[in-house]
Amino acid sequence: MKLSQFRLKIPNEQIALHPSENRDESRLLVLHAKTGKIEHRMFKDIIDYFEDKDVLVLNDTKVFPARLYGNKEKTGAKIEVFLLRELNREQRLWDVLVDPARKIRIGNKLYFGDNDELVAEVIDNTTSRGRTIRFLCEEEHECFKKILFSLGQTPLPDHINELRTVIDEDKDRFQTIFAKNEGAVALPAAGMHFSRELMKRLEIKGIEFSYLTLHMGLGNFSTVEVEDLTKHKMDSERMIISDETTETVNNARDNKYNIFACGTTVLRAMETSVSTNGYLKPYDGWTNKFIFPPYDFTIANRLISNFHLSQSTLLMMVAAFGGFELVMDTYKTAIKEGYRFGSYGDAMLILK
Repeated sequence: MKLSQFRLKIPNEQIALHPSENRDESRLLVLHAKTGKIEHRMFKDIIDYFEDKDVLVLNDTKVFPARLYGNKEKTGAKIEVFLLRELNREQRLWDVLVDPARKIRIGNKLYFGDNDELVAEVIDNTTSRGRTIRFLCEEEHECFKKILFSLGQTPLPDHINELRTVIDEDKDRFQTIFAKNEGAVALPAAGMHFSRELMKRLEIKGIEFSYLTLHMGLGNFSTVEVEDLTKHKMDSERMIISDETTETVNNARDNKYNIFACGTTVLRAMETSVSTNGYLKPYDGWTNKFIFPPYDFTIANRLISNFHLSQSTLLMMVAAFGGFELVMDTYKTAIKEGYRFGSYGDAMLILK
């Protein structure tokens, strides 16, 4: 398929800059893939589409405050450092992106905090904007991380960050309520809509929750640069699927219960670790799997997803799940109906 086939005209006012007031009161578009029927609901109504013993698979990654602002030594020039991942715990080495990149060279020292609470040294170039930096901190690791994260800001995606500043609310809302394993710089947005009340109601109804971890990187928001999608390369992301999750999902598959994938990250993680006979396998490693139409999904038969931006890899995955023409037509309906798009936007449920 071609990149241009995923182009959408989304009005700027429909790209959400803030979340809905209450997590489970965003809008929900329900798409019945077999018939093409569309329903317009509230997210908390999603419980109506679950049956006893269905399984809901969630991504329990935790977003950390990855965006730092500081100053360069001597010149005092303002710089932005975006933390991607910790490379070495003992040596305080981090993989980062820097801006403006042309001014930040190997050997430069970078200062963070009003009183220079943290200092880092650039020790390597990785890409045009990528650097490896070492934080010069003698504190114990937990104390160091506490200082580092106190100076960091919530890593809102550019479609939000370019139009408004980070506010206190973002620390709580750019996170799912079941976030547990720290390591993401992007929000698994479909999970954002689940409130504690809704989770409790699902539990009472007999729904089984199952968790995996996929640490979302900035690649989720990277622009696809090639028209021929077979030539696009995804960034690698760390993922873990436990024995317990594997057992729960495979049991549901054997007993023909519905398996709900909460978000494209869950969908991609499960498809990364599926056996030739269609069962989920435990996994601890990396994935750069890129899914676009046509694609036959093996495990999930339900997908909960936010409304994604034009020409994004996330939109491509949703189109692969629901069917290209049906999903693109549904997105056009969603635009006409005023649904909100992006990480803080509304949700859709695809039933196959």
